[in-house]
This record gives sequence, structure tokens and C-alpha cells, in this order.
Amino acid sequence: MKPVRHPDAPVPGELLGAHYEHCFGCGGEQTHGLRLEARAGEGVTVTAEFTVQPAHQGAPGLAHGGILATALDETLGSLNWLLRTIAVTGRLETDFVRPVPVGTTLYLEAEVTAVARRKIYSSATGRIGGPDGPLAVRADALFIEVAVEHFVSHGRQAEIQAAMSDPDQIRRTRAFEVNP
Repeated sequence: MKPVRHPDAPVPGELLGAHYEHCFGCGGEQTHGLRLEARAGEGVTVTAEFTVQPAHQGAPGLAHGGILATALDETLGSLNWLLRTIAVTGRLETDFVRPVPVGTTLYLEAEVTAVARRKIYSSATGRIGGPDGPLAVRADALFIEVAVEHFVSHGRQAEIQAAMSDPDQIRRTRAFEVNP
């Protein structure tokens, strides 16, 4: 089925912000996290970017492949905010096209390609230096819609309670909307 943007989704160009401040991918409380910033795009798309820091390297001077996969996963997970659904990563297939040097800003674009009941199919690309830069990484993903109880049953209770007790309803809801 063709994906449909939820009527209450953020408007194109709006910064989505961190879904949870302690998230390694987008949270501001993670010292060595990606601090990835995603923006709503047209239709069911998002754009994001992050700069590869020295703490993100694998081989000397180059981004670790797991960090690049995390950036793709975080960007793809942000798409769920446009559908206004809670979903977790079921599959992430990543292709590494070229090395990404430390200090590089990676520009990511992602889109939902199809929705079939609880399954959300999406794809993303990461380019070096700008939206028209050389392709560095790409991914296809399958997200599975889940209920909040998924996190309550499997997460650490202290963090779950803190997120559920947040007085900011939007932030409280968003804590459970991306791919833990």
C-alpha cells in the first residue's frame, strides 16, 4: 500500500528534534552520540545530517561502519514520526559504497516506500558533503509497528518511568516512536 503522511505530522522543513535525550542516534545527552538532526520533508520523507567526530572512527581517520549504519537506522526510524506510529527496526540492510572521513558531514535522505499492515518499508542514502555529494552509504529497512507495551516489557524500568512521566506530552509520546 502506498504510504500516507499523517495529517498531524510535522510540516515539511520542521526540525523533528530528539525523540529521547539519551538516544545514541539523536539525543543531546549522549557525549559521543551522533546528535543527528532530522527534518520533515515532502510526502513521507525526511532529511538528516551529522558530522563524523573522532569518537566515531573505526579505521584511523574514517567513520566506523556501525556508526554509519546507526545514522541510517536513526534517519529511517524518524520516518515513523510522519506516520504517527510506534515502530521498531525489524531489518536493516546496509551497503557501504565509499569511506567517510572523520570531520565529514553526512547528509541523509529517507523515504517510506510502502506500508503493509504492521510492516513499514523504507530506504535511505547518505552523501558526503551535501545532498548532491558522492554516495557513501545506502540502506533498505523494514520497521514493525508495536504498542508502547513493547518498551514497557523489554526496557529498563527507570528509563521507561522517566519517559512516561515527562510532563511534555509530545516528548513523552516521541520517546517511544523511534527504533530502540
